[in-house]
Amino acid sequence: MDLSNLRPAEGSKHSDNFRRGRGHGSGNGKTAGKGHKGQKARSGAPRPGFEGGQMPLYRRLPKRGFTNRNTKTIVGINVGALERFDNEAVVTVETLIECGIVKNPRDGVKILGNGELTKKLNVKANAFSEGAKEKIEALGGTCEVI
Repeated sequence: MDLSNLRPAEGSKHSDNFRRGRGHGSGNGKTAGKGHKGQKARSGAPRPGFEGGQMPLYRRLPKRGFTNRNTKTIVGINVGALERFDNEAVVTVETLIECGIVKNPRDGVKILGNGELTKKLNVKANAFSEGAKEKIEALGGTCEVI
């Protein structure tokens, strides 16, 4: 026996498509699985979240915040982190992931201007800050927006 041929024991599973309240001979007649009396036995039982007239939890708590569906999560990388690449190297999002500088690129990678750069690099990223662009191009490198 293995995981691919496990099955429940014969007769242990019951179908949920039987008709309730169709006489005691059906096995689920009379109270139709609702027990005896009480609010939940009657029609129009309270909706989920109803607390017997007490102000429900979802109305007691303040409404807070807003989540914009169209927002993008951009990962920022400083120019100083590109120092580990060789001179004349082509730096792409894929090479940043391989080096471990970026773990998850999310919706894009932006190169920021913090730090020093001493090598000529050809950088291909989703966005560049003005300072980063100046530092890369001052050393003869190129900035290409993908």
